[in-house]
Amino acid sequence: MFYGTELTCRLMLGTAQYPSPAVLREAIAASGVEVITMSLRREGPDGAAFRDLLSQSGCRILPNTAGCQTASEAVTTAHMARELFGTPWIKLEVTGHADTLQPDPFALVEAARILCADGFDVFPYTTEDLILGEKLVEAGCRVLMPWGAPIGSGRGLRNIDGLRAMRAHFTDIPLVIDAGIGAPSQAAHAMEMGFDAVLANTAVARAVDPVAMAAAFAKAVAAGHEAFRAGLMPPRDMASASTPIFGMAELS
Repeated sequence: MFYGTELTCRLMLGTAQYPSPAVLREAIAASGVEVITMSLRREGPDGAAFRDLLSQSGCRILPNTAGCQTASEAVTTAHMARELFGTPWIKLEVTGHADTLQPDPFALVEAARILCADGFDVFPYTTEDLILGEKLVEAGCRVLMPWGAPIGSGRGLRNIDGLRAMRAHFTDIPLVIDAGIGAPSQAAHAMEMGFDAVLANTAVARAVDPVAMAAAFAKAVAAGHEAFRAGLMPPRDMASASTPIFGMAELS
């Protein structure tokens, strides 16, 4: 449940870097996603046509503020997105580090506070830092989007312990793994840990077959969530025979 909206698909799909609009359209359909993201600041000259293509997908659009480096830039971009798409949803990104694209925690909280007070439903792209997460929730965010690894790195869940701690701490806040996911198996792992959704972009868009990869991610996310609900067995330090010795027949 994201800001009162219940979704059936727990995969979200980014729309950048696809080889063609046709491939993007097919990937969206193959994935079965209900939410797609779009960056306003990184649009090309055909931005209006691209927005029309996404609007025709039937998905809910989650505009994002990718490329913004200050709170004021992010707030301005969010207002533009609300006017263009008629949605209060905004994925809030404020870049603080050029190499890792790690969010600026101070600007992120400042922008979140302004946007939440202005009626936006904010999806902040953050790290697994618990204090930062608390500050974002205090600012009014009802969803958190921690990274698995730096954007586009494909390294998966780099800080397993930190992400587990975040999931255990924010029991009532939907958590979406955003960034760094490079394979369907990594997406499944995130869902097995109890996260509510996964956002994928580069791993799908840059695949040899983006349409097939989109379908694979959808299956992996669904399988991971079902496994979490079913109850995964806890890891053991020692072997435990699946067939117990006690009660076995003695053959002579």
